[in-house]
Amino acid sequence: MGLIPNITLVISVYNKPEVLRLVLAACARQSFPNFEIIIADDGSGTAIRDVVAGALRSSPQPILHLWHEDRGWRKNVVLNNAIHASRGRHLVFIDGDCIPSRHFLHDHWNEREDRRVLLGRRVETSERWSRELTLRQVETGEFEHLGLREIYDGFTGRSLRVEDGIRMPGLFLRRLLLRNVRGMLGSNFSVAREELVAINGFDELYDGPGCGEDSDIQFRLSLNGVSGKSLRNLAIQYHVWHPRTKVSDACWDRFEMIKRTRNTRCLVGLEQHRTPA
Repeated sequence: MGLIPNITLVISVYNKPEVLRLVLAACARQSFPNFEIIIADDGSGTAIRDVVAGALRSSPQPILHLWHEDRGWRKNVVLNNAIHASRGRHLVFIDGDCIPSRHFLHDHWNEREDRRVLLGRRVETSERWSRELTLRQVETGEFEHLGLREIYDGFTGRSLRVEDGIRMPGLFLRRLLLRNVRGMLGSNFSVAREELVAINGFDELYDGPGCGEDSDIQFRLSLNGVSGKSLRNLAIQYHVWHPRTKVSDACWDRFEMIKRTRNTRCLVGLEQHRTPA
């Protein structure tokens, strides 16, 4: 199996092969070298497979593509399969439409602490920025540089949280500016593998996006004594624009039930899938 990686980077995807190509290009230029990539694929078409095959030919890191049949939203199922397949001590989760900056994994590794889940943020890019983004801009790192057009997009509300794209390695400056966050984004968080095992991973009874892959996980981790640590202005990533997704009432209802019952372990989770799909 070779060198055991320190980090397993789990990238959840559903179609959008042209965006995944950009994400994998950003992974190839990470300053942190010792990691593996797992593509957690919730039933995409063959174009995603072709993108992964192309990345495999040049990637310095191992890439594993986990896929299951498209039977509606089953992201949490394939995420649990990714946990089973992972070899890293620390698991980092991103979405397939979020492009990590060069020091993204470096920050997740350096900031890790026992009994902590790391809470990153993302720049919500404008439709204009996303449409004009090229593979060359990602490969050269040009996409990380905020110019006048990006600032204008942020000022006019076309982009959101552009200020979160400014990396601040110094703890003093981040504290001075009160750059903390409390809530988890499923597209940018990390935690020790053993902590996810302890709560039986992701709850597979959620049937749509919005809270089952982040808020639910954070809540059950907190019940188990794992607190959140802000990575705001660290572990920077850029979310490629798309229309907003609505959280279903059923998902909110399930999360409210979880908060009432306060069960740390979900009923249908990691233990139900001991081998990858």
